[in-house]
Amino acid sequence: MEKLTDKILKEVITPRPDNSFKGTYGKVTLVGGNRNFGGAIIMASTAAVCAGAGLVTTATDKSNASALHSQLPEAMFADFTAEQQVAPLVSAATSVVVGPGLGDDGISLQILENVFANTNEQQNVIIDGSAITLMAREGLKQPAGNIIYTPHEMEWQRLSGIKMGEQTVENNITVQKELGATVVLKKHHTEIYTNDQVYQLPIGTPAQAVGGMGDTLAGMVGGFTAEFSKIPEKAVLAAVYAHSAIAEKIAETQYIVLPHQISRALPAFMKKMEKADVEHQIGFLN
Repeated sequence: MEKLTDKILKEVITPRPDNSFKGTYGKVTLVGGNRNFGGAIIMASTAAVCAGAGLVTTATDKSNASALHSQLPEAMFADFTAEQQVAPLVSAATSVVVGPGLGDDGISLQILENVFANTNEQQNVIIDGSAITLMAREGLKQPAGNIIYTPHEMEWQRLSGIKMGEQTVENNITVQKELGATVVLKKHHTEIYTNDQVYQLPIGTPAQAVGGMGDTLAGMVGGFTAEFSKIPEKAVLAAVYAHSAIAEKIAETQYIVLPHQISRALPAFMKKMEKADVEHQIGFLN
């Protein structure tokens, strides 16, 4: 197992070329947020926008449209039950994020099946939260694409069949290889399983133990893999590291870290990574 370090940030977050436009940085389509959990998909969408994705579309329950537009005017809205509208939004995306706040009822299943039916091998597909639970419960086939799972330990138990107490690196690698997917296993010192290596995140803070933190991470992974689409594996690693690095800095002066604070700090953090050596970033939020 390799320790993930801040060097990954400089490998990924590089200066933008002068001759670029929003299409240069990819499209992200996020699907989730039922009537009860609209905040989850809004937090994920905020992270994708703040990560620098060129175009962000949020497919969610129509009851969330006003909140989405008021909090995040940069994101476009689609009704996630409108299958014919959502299908081309999914198929045209560089990265698809599905699951934050989706729920696990019959309507949620139909929405997930529509997403899975419209992904392709050229896309990054980030599967999070209740989408993982639905996959495991309903026995859904893994969709096409570069698949990235972002489960916490109980969700990984459902998907992998490995009980929480038996989630050793060796056991996790076995299932990850069977899936042929990247697995970001969220825990104390998160572990990232790729096809070539296992990484452990050595940073983080208990101040991150707040609802919505995983939704924000999923959105960041979506944004980074869209923006830095030529290096998707490194983009995942950089998103995971940046998420906790920002949280640690905020936690120096706060008892807890709110997920949206990480997203809002992300553009300034990325600018510092672009301009200076990683080792000199202590004051990036000052």
